[in-house]
Amino acid sequence: MRDSSDIVIVGAGAAGLSLAWRLLDPPPGVRPPDVLLVTPPPGRLRPPERTWCYWEPGPGDYDPLLTARWHRVRVRAPGGDGQACELGDLTYKMLRSGAFERGLEPRLAGLRRMEAVVEAVADRPDGAEVSCRTPDGAPFTLRARWVYDSRPPAAPPAARVSLCQHFRGWFVRCEHPVLTPGTVELMDFRTPQPRHGLSFGYVLPTSRYEALVEYTEFGRAPLTRQAYDDALRHYTGRVLRLGAFRVTGTEQGVIPMTDGRHERRAGRHVFRIGVAGGAVRPSTGYAFAAIQRQSRAVAHALHTGRPPVPPPAHPARALAMDAVLLRGLDTGRIDGPAFFTRLFRDVPSARLLRFLDGTTRPAEEFAIGLRTPVLTMLRTAAELPLLTRRR
Repeated sequence: MRDSSDIVIVGAGAAGLSLAWRLLDPPPGVRPPDVLLVTPPPGRLRPPERTWCYWEPGPGDYDPLLTARWHRVRVRAPGGDGQACELGDLTYKMLRSGAFERGLEPRLAGLRRMEAVVEAVADRPDGAEVSCRTPDGAPFTLRARWVYDSRPPAAPPAARVSLCQHFRGWFVRCEHPVLTPGTVELMDFRTPQPRHGLSFGYVLPTSRYEALVEYTEFGRAPLTRQAYDDALRHYTGRVLRLGAFRVTGTEQGVIPMTDGRHERRAGRHVFRIGVAGGAVRPSTGYAFAAIQRQSRAVAHALHTGRPPVPPPAHPARALAMDAVLLRGLDTGRIDGPAFFTRLFRDVPSARLLRFLDGTTRPAEEFAIGLRTPVLTMLRTAAELPLLTRRR
């Protein structure tokens, strides 16, 4: 069987749904394209509910869907020092994937959907072809002018340095009002540090009683579930001293932190978006804001009659700086807790978050660079071109 449309989007995560909405919301006088969204059937190919965090100035498109928002963040040194920093015109926002999906439903009128497992995407001279299989096992072919594929790549891109940000979080409900709902504990280094990489606690308080508490590591490989839970018990009990609480939910994940080059174009008419298209900022693991920038740019290009190619998610100079930092952390030359606590102590938080989002000017980035271990960073930068990219 066959089906044809203007655009096929593979995957209904943050990237797929954001792009679908932008495409179906053209300016006045512009016809919206015929968009088909392909999602995997219920089962192991569908990811569990996730939490996305991002920051932006003023109100945003998804504000009605947010779980919480904050105007202060704190980074704590291993000894516990750390002042809560105001974010100025920025707001740190927390969005759950379930609320995002439900909230976009009214905005996706006209979107066609199909449940299928995508087996191959092939570029053709006049478009692209998606080979898939329906839940009952029947083969199905989709034809489109453009295809946007958000599936993770079969193999990661070759890289000189490859770490991962791996974490497990508990949604907790405390018996006593022990939390500070106005401040995000962005990086709390009062956790035992691993032999390689770094670890920290991350606390998103939504009330005096409730929060998402995560244990996170930057390293080469994830932990066992038992190891994560042991670390969370230590952090909630010995460090945060939450007292009695119950766990109402969990989440766990692994985010690539690599200087591998993500190819956004897989053919003349086939593009990769989301994590597959390089939306993850290598030094932080954040991706949601970059996904929104890419989605808006693709939709604007299509609505104005230009080739709808996803732009780079992050500036080239930001990725170059990230590669130096990751190499420094991987070799142990950079003390991760000292590096990040010094940055947040010496650089205004709003400026630093804009830097992490890739929206600062070169002069601001130079000033931030002076707050890092300059000689170590220069040595590492000189070493990187000599390293071989490996898968």
